[in-house]
Amino acid sequence: MASLHFLLRPPSNPNLIALPYKCQPVRCANERQELFNRIAPVYDNLNDLLSLGQHRVWKRMAVSWSGAKRGDNVLDLCCGSGDMAFLLSERVGSDGKISSSCQEIEFCVLAGDLVNEEELMILVTLTVVGFDFSRGQLSVASSRQHLLSKACYKNIEWIEGDVTKLLFSDCSFDAITMGYGLRNVLDRCKAMQEMFRVLKPGSRASILDFNKSNKQLITSIQEWMIDNVVVPVATGYGLGEEYGYLKSSIQEYLTGEELEKLALETGFSDAKHYEIGGGIMANLVATR
Repeated sequence: MASLHFLLRPPSNPNLIALPYKCQPVRCANERQELFNRIAPVYDNLNDLLSLGQHRVWKRMAVSWSGAKRGDNVLDLCCGSGDMAFLLSERVGSDGKISSSCQEIEFCVLAGDLVNEEELMILVTLTVVGFDFSRGQLSVASSRQHLLSKACYKNIEWIEGDVTKLLFSDCSFDAITMGYGLRNVLDRCKAMQEMFRVLKPGSRASILDFNKSNKQLITSIQEWMIDNVVVPVATGYGLGEEYGYLKSSIQEYLTGEELEKLALETGFSDAKHYEIGGGIMANLVATR
């Protein structure tokens, strides 16, 4: 099995690793991090309810588009509660490797002050690494891991980190997935550059998210569903304000054409944007 080298300090929780990184203020990062921490306990239940279970179909499509196969090294960005990381682990098996990451974060060290580099350098051999900016989401993912019985899930470790500053070597991964994350990243250009950097030549990034459509009918349906279904249901869980941000985040997101252009300008050789779920959702597939 291949190995990944990180600068790590052994954490108090063996299933939750935080990478040491100099803390720097990031605009709105704390607010978004706190939002995802608040919704973490009911995130899966709400996703099932609000999409009638369809989000699981869309995630399987995204994983399939990534081209991940047995034995691959795979990076899952914005892993959240772990849905796509678990799907990827089934595809790559126990001899593959998955890393998962998400959005803006100020890295934290769980176990005291930093020591010198020689003491920090630890050889980490992992099959799956869940990498996200929300410790609440990672805690849920870790709990799910222990409840699920598939052997390949046992090799997953969870790391707290920043998608715009991935601490992986160039050309490390055979595939990348990102589910509902790029829309929430403040510096999307930097996130795409980091994906391009850590992907191997010829490999793919598969990015699933809400679709910002150019068609008024789809936009109207999408906004009606958020106002009349998503927010009222979330309000029943005490999270109406948290889910109310969805409409503005989609409005501020990129259209399919803009996403393809961003990927190509980043250096990807090919980029295709697929509308799914009746145009409410979409998936960008970018080939390095």
